[in-house]
Amino acid sequence: MSGTERDAVIVDVVRTTLGKRGGALSQWHPADLLGFALTSLMERTGVDPGRVDDVIGGCVSQVGEQSTNVTRNAWVAAGLPQHVPATTVDRQCGSSQQAMHFAAAGVKAGHYDMVVACGVEMMTRVPLASNARGGTGPFPPSFLDQIDGRLWAQFRVAQVLADRWGISREELDEYSLESHRRSAEAWDAGRFEREALPVPLKAEDGSFSGEFLRADEGIRRNGSLEILSGLPPAQSWEPETAPGITAGNSSQMTDGAAAMLIADRSLAERLGLPIRARFAHATVAADDAAIVLSAPVPATERLLERSGMKVEQFDAIECNEAFAAIPLMWNRAFHADPECLNPCGGAIAIGHPLGASGVRLAATLLNRLESTGGRYGFQTMCEGGGQANATVIERLA
Repeated sequence: MSGTERDAVIVDVVRTTLGKRGGALSQWHPADLLGFALTSLMERTGVDPGRVDDVIGGCVSQVGEQSTNVTRNAWVAAGLPQHVPATTVDRQCGSSQQAMHFAAAGVKAGHYDMVVACGVEMMTRVPLASNARGGTGPFPPSFLDQIDGRLWAQFRVAQVLADRWGISREELDEYSLESHRRSAEAWDAGRFEREALPVPLKAEDGSFSGEFLRADEGIRRNGSLEILSGLPPAQSWEPETAPGITAGNSSQMTDGAAAMLIADRSLAERLGLPIRARFAHATVAADDAAIVLSAPVPATERLLERSGMKVEQFDAIECNEAFAAIPLMWNRAFHADPECLNPCGGAIAIGHPLGASGVRLAATLLNRLESTGGRYGFQTMCEGGGQANATVIERLA
């Protein structure tokens, strides 16, 4: 490694179109869907995949079809060079955003010259909390003691945060309706075309049907506040603990994958590769392990403190819509321009394929910067265990 400072740049980033749970992509094996995203990324960039130093993938439910290092399985299953290693990380919903951080840090440190950050989640085939089955689950009595027994469902936690930040049920529903409107408008205007790969559909026997999923399947174009306000609490077994949190103002369970090629800037220049953006700042933070959705606020505070940046400098912001309460909470704290916050909608409409969502957010963020001429983009998301990643990218192309 030379003594000159290295810069981690984004060469390209793609995602699949996203399918509803039990929907259009349900016949895909998770490793094959991620392999499709990886192969598409390599083909788009024209990079020899044998030059990649490592592949770092995110996945939350690492059991069954998503177990045993799904990232490595995807790379091999796609017929990509087997001398390239791969690993799978778990920072819950931020897993592929963390994969981006690890990849960029490795490039800056000189451990990698070229690396892929990616992620996958097939929530049809590996349902949420599949890895909590059997025995006592992942939380021993000692963990429960540390959180005073507050092992609450996320619906209840979302309600706690909505109450804490003074967010009403009406605001939650209004935000959710706007997410669907923005996502539909973005598709209609062609804003997702550069990032979203049409996915061939498979029949039950695994053969390709000849048709494609060409847009995100979960977007609802005929919603209304009347419909949303009439939905019952999602936590039906204890509705009084989360009366304002419904399926309509929560993210959708989704199937999807995403992948990003990151390289040292000098190498990208020598190879004549596109240099779309650079990683400007990145951090991670944690909060109360029981209130598992709150950490985007301290993560953002830490990033702003460490970078010296101000929220006003962010031309586009992606705060993952795990629940409508989360971006609304975030903006109660930081007062960004609402037009800059999730400008193309988010997980409430597009969907939230857990392990893929970090790279998906980055794809949408970068394309938004490029379409508007913005310079800095910021993304953050809540993560299980009370954690959050925060990332700033700077558009260069």
